Amino acid sequence: MDRLPRVSVVIPAHNEAERIFDTINGVKAIPEVKEIIVVDDASTDKTAEIAEQAGALVIKLPHNMGKGGALNTGVAEAKGEVVALLDADLGTSSSEARALILPILENKADMTIARFPKAKKKGGFGLVKNLARGGIRFFSGIESQAPLSGQRVMTRSVLTRILPFASGYGVEVALTIRVAREGFIVLEVPTGMSHAETGRDLKGFMHRGKQFVHVAKVLGGCLFRYGPFPKKKFT
Repeated sequence: MDRLPRVSVVIPAHNEAERIFDTINGVKAIPEVKEIIVVDDASTDKTAEIAEQAGALVIKLPHNMGKGGALNTGVAEAKGEVVALLDADLGTSSSEARALILPILENKADMTIARFPKAKKKGGFGLVKNLARGGIRFFSGIESQAPLSGQRVMTRSVLTRILPFASGYGVEVALTIRVAREGFIVLEVPTGMSHAETGRDLKGFMHRGKQFVHVAKVLGGCLFRYGPFPKKKFT
C-alpha cells in the first residue's frame, strides 16, 4: 500500500487564547494530520502557552510580523508533503479541514479553499469581498466565492512555486492569483467552518478598512506583474 503524504497544519495566531485550544483539538481529530505548528505572532495573552498545552509545536515570534510573515515562518518549519493553513479562531470547526485535505490526497486539486456558511450576523457591505473577487477574476480567470478565506490546503510543489506569502491582509488574494497563474488546479470546498465574525461596529469597520487597503495594494502589484487571464471557473 502506498504511503499517504504527511500532512502538516500551520496556524498563525495573535491573541487567540480564547479559541486556540479548541482549534488545535479540532485539528487533532483529523487522522491524516501528523504535525500541528502554531506561530505565535507576538501575542500579549497566553496564546503560546495554551497552544503548547494543547500539544502543538509553537514558534514564538519576537515581534509582530503580520499574517504573511507568520505563515512564512511556519511553513519553513513544516515537514509535510501537504500543508494546510488554518486560522486560529476556528474553534472545533477546524476539524472540517479534512474536507480540504482529502481532495489534495486524492489528486483532485493542487490547492483547496474553504467556503464558509452564510454569516450569522451582518458584517460589512461587501466592498472588500467584491474587490478581491474582481481582482482574482481579472488576474486569474477564477470566479471565487471565498476570495478572503484563510483556510487553504496545498501540495509542497505549490508552496515551492509561490513562496513567500504576501504581507498583510492581502495574503489570500495574492495566493489564489499566484497559484492559478502557475497553472495549478484550485478547488473551493463547502464546509461548516465558523470563526469569530466582525460586526458593524468601529472595530469591524477598521478591520475591513485595513483589508481593503491591503487587497488593493496586492492587486496594484499584480498590474505590474500580470496581464488579464483567460476566464476559467472552479470545478
